[in-house]
Amino acid sequence: MFENRVDLEQLKEAVLQIKSEIGKVVVGQPDMVELLVTAILTDGHVLIEGVPGVAKTLTAKLISKIISVDFSRIQFTPDLMPSDVLGTSVYNQKSTEFEFKKGPIFSNLILIDEINRAPAKTQSALFEVMEEQQITFDGTTYQMKPPFIVLATQNPIEQEGTYRLPEAQLDRFLFKIDVGYPSLEEETIILTKALDRKGLSQFNDVQPILSTQSIESFRQKVKEIHVEPELVKYIAEIVSQTRQHNALFLGASPRASLAILNSSRAGAAMQGRDFVQPDDIKKMVAPVLRHRIILTPEKEMEGLGVGEVIKRIVQSVEVPR
Repeated sequence: MFENRVDLEQLKEAVLQIKSEIGKVVVGQPDMVELLVTAILTDGHVLIEGVPGVAKTLTAKLISKIISVDFSRIQFTPDLMPSDVLGTSVYNQKSTEFEFKKGPIFSNLILIDEINRAPAKTQSALFEVMEEQQITFDGTTYQMKPPFIVLATQNPIEQEGTYRLPEAQLDRFLFKIDVGYPSLEEETIILTKALDRKGLSQFNDVQPILSTQSIESFRQKVKEIHVEPELVKYIAEIVSQTRQHNALFLGASPRASLAILNSSRAGAAMQGRDFVQPDDIKKMVAPVLRHRIILTPEKEMEGLGVGEVIKRIVQSVEVPR
């Protein structure tokens, strides 16, 4: 474990250890792991999208073990109610009063599996808690204990029994991570590791690295990372272009600008630097914007992808020197 007083070299070393520990189990997803750690350092939530079987849930569970915090998993289904997530009032016969019984959302790291399987009524229960880290029940406000991070997964292919997430909810996710299939070499390694385990649990080899206290210390260090005024303007120009681009029906809000700024600072800190470079910003643009912008129907019918539009926007904005 790391002490409360930390420096950037400790953070860089911690990130390398996390990648190494997860790499013992998950093969070929270094970018996903790095973005998950970035989200933890910036107090952000993450939406992970990919077909079944590409280690979305597994990676999230490994993260919970590595950062040594309370973990809760919620399987979203069409019949799930808001009270199944937030909690409900239970009558206490001894006190003859109703008492609030906390739901699974009261944890540090919450994995919501197949988030798009629950209807809008249940999705709306997440709005307040994801943004303000609190819930209001029967006029009483209950605060979440830090760190509070929601990792949600969804399948991009399956349509039956799923519900499109509201734009307001999507905007509350810091990142959207697209997880693809492994390469032939990576899949061979996956199979080889499965043979070597001989039925043993894949979680046995993973050791805790960060505590709640060290996470808070690292977060404070990230807030001290310097950003030049030219780079602040660079971020604003990129996001502004999403509101003017002729291929986009919906551009990104100032929340996206803040997300790029904060995640870029975390990215720099994870490299052991106390200042942000343009490359740190470029690296965070796609995962921050891909779920916050919407193509026009015409461009969508032409087969243009959101990723291509983001790439064009970044290329069109002059990089500060």
